[in-house]
Amino acid sequence: MIDRIAVAQPVLSGNERKYVLDCLDTNWISSVGKYITAFEEAFASFCGVKHAIATNNGTTALHLALVAMDLKPGDEVIIPTVTYIATANAVRYCGATPVFVDVQASTMNIDPAAIEAKITSKTKGIIPVHLYGHPADMLSINAIAHKRGLWVVEDAAEAHGAEIAGHKVGSMSTCATFSFFGNKIVTTGEGGMVTTNDDELAQKLRLFRGQGMDPNRRYWFPVVGYNYRMTNIQAAIGLAQMETIETSLAARARLAGWYAEALGNLRDEIVLPKDVGSVKQVYWMYNIFLRQGDAVRRDAVMRQLSDDGIETRPVFYPMHVLPPYREDGFYPVADLWAQRGINLPTHLGLTREDIERIADSLGQALKKI
Repeated sequence: MIDRIAVAQPVLSGNERKYVLDCLDTNWISSVGKYITAFEEAFASFCGVKHAIATNNGTTALHLALVAMDLKPGDEVIIPTVTYIATANAVRYCGATPVFVDVQASTMNIDPAAIEAKITSKTKGIIPVHLYGHPADMLSINAIAHKRGLWVVEDAAEAHGAEIAGHKVGSMSTCATFSFFGNKIVTTGEGGMVTTNDDELAQKLRLFRGQGMDPNRRYWFPVVGYNYRMTNIQAAIGLAQMETIETSLAARARLAGWYAEALGNLRDEIVLPKDVGSVKQVYWMYNIFLRQGDAVRRDAVMRQLSDDGIETRPVFYPMHVLPPYREDGFYPVADLWAQRGINLPTHLGLTREDIERIADSLGQALKKI
């Protein structure tokens, strides 16, 4: 039977086991412990920010950020229509309305040129998403936000370590959020983080994260908060992951190079990822886009790969076609390119031979379909 290649899987090859066993041996297994502080400090240093506030998953990190930004019912927030649904859901959790903007074909990130037309008197902020590890155009987005008096929250769930002009994502906005789900570049199994340079905002984030309990008066709750705390065990895994983050990022860059070489003869059939502007993407997922066809053809290609023992995923559906957020807006890039995108296997367990096998299978599928 042919070995199956997974689209993603975690690598736990450092001190993860040692640190988790330390949590068990010392009984520090809940939401207090030395690893939480150590992980937050390591992540803040990595991103180049003053504060990092750990949460129990990436969605709660984003919701926590929006609560701390005082987002309320009736407010509007601009987001790209192509993203994971958590971006839109977190806005809705606050009773606010996500307003969708088309994306750029070159990156599938929010198109800055389309943002201003969507700004109204109700708009409070913009959530650019660094989709699949490629940074959004933060220079243009921040310029628009500054001109219009809006905050910016980076959704960096998929982009740990990505950079723009030498600055890491997570450091170029009012605040930013990350996910540490099992398939992410840094994982804690489930987990999230909010990063910021704003001292007052960091204080609010910590307050709301811990049920709203006053840090100086135990069991006194001045606000309605949330139980969004990370456990010491999760943080122990995260700290171990941070110790090998540079090696992991280098390995992903190497994978991308192997893919570019192996898929080079298919450029007439597919579009390969590339850096746009002064960015360093981190290839959370290596994406290709069919130059011809629609979702029917894309899905047929994916089925052929699956038959060859290769797991893939489609690019996220645009928010405006999903039942909770369906609308008849005009999003030509999202509507076309989201139908043609495929996530190829991207994880540190892959070998060069695996990449060549994937490329051969894809080439054969494109000939047939």
